[in-house]
Amino acid sequence: MRKPPRQESKNITNFVAMILVTGGTGLVGSHLLYKLLAEGETAIRAIYRTQNKITVVEDLFKWKNDLSNTTTADFSKIEWVQADVTDIPALTEAFSGIDTVYHCAALVSFNPKRFDTLQKINVEGTANVVNLGLKNKIQKLCYVSSVAALGDSLKEVTEETQWEATKENSVYSISKFASEMEVWRGTQEGLDVVIVNPGVILGEGFYGKGSGMLFSSVQNGLKYTVPGSTGFVDVEDVVQAMYLLMQHGIKNERYILVGHNLKFKSVLDKIVKALGVALPSKELKKWQLNLAWKLDWFASLFGKRRQLTKSTARSAYTASIYENSKLKKELGFEYNAIEATVNRIAKHLTAN
Repeated sequence: MRKPPRQESKNITNFVAMILVTGGTGLVGSHLLYKLLAEGETAIRAIYRTQNKITVVEDLFKWKNDLSNTTTADFSKIEWVQADVTDIPALTEAFSGIDTVYHCAALVSFNPKRFDTLQKINVEGTANVVNLGLKNKIQKLCYVSSVAALGDSLKEVTEETQWEATKENSVYSISKFASEMEVWRGTQEGLDVVIVNPGVILGEGFYGKGSGMLFSSVQNGLKYTVPGSTGFVDVEDVVQAMYLLMQHGIKNERYILVGHNLKFKSVLDKIVKALGVALPSKELKKWQLNLAWKLDWFASLFGKRRQLTKSTARSAYTASIYENSKLKKELGFEYNAIEATVNRIAKHLTAN
């Protein structure tokens, strides 16, 4: 069974909760911490692995506070605990006194050589979070999954699209699907959850990896575009949706978080305009992308770090479309305009 039938639980809006955020130093986690504090939450704990990553979050807070004309967030109110989702003793300590959990921690990699690490962090780590949530009788868990966990479809992907085990699945997709199974297992044991499945998340910071490289690569003179398309979403929309879903009485449901289905070229064009740099001059063809990942694989045999895998090459020429009406209908949710998102991130990149 994909997930249990929809149920309604008591509204927890007025419940003063001690909140735990895993992955607090990542893209979603850092923006979520700001959102929670800006909304007036005062009892917040976040886990981290290295001290230097906390500094990145503090810098993001300063930037967002300077931009805001209405609300600010006090970084000093966060209780930081050094822990890892795979380190059960440290994670157990982090869960002490916790009422609600936002599980944002994950490894994003499409390199087949990192399969075991992906399983360890994403699947085993999520199982640890679920188990401790059950043990501590938390009120609710919000799990940040991915559209990758919904698999591929020639039609629109919806919350009901069934993930299928095929050779085309990336190691990341496999790990996120298995992670979700741990979360749904938790619901069978009495844990209230909501799962969000974001598309490509665009947000300030973290320009050296993931979606942030779309901006840094364009700034550094990106030469090529690709023909594919996918779903994009503003990180501010992601954390807003997460917060609303945790305040609402909805439980044991998933929600696709995609603001816009767009071609990569369309998004790159908007980034180019926002940064005021030259347009990429060429579009790579499907055969060129397939050749590139094979050459990259061959080079990795001699110790070169993988830059392009079969699954990332495939996503670069595949047209994926994600249906996003569920959240809109149930909570009246509205997504930010893609131009506003891109302009805001470009402003941050050029100022730092």
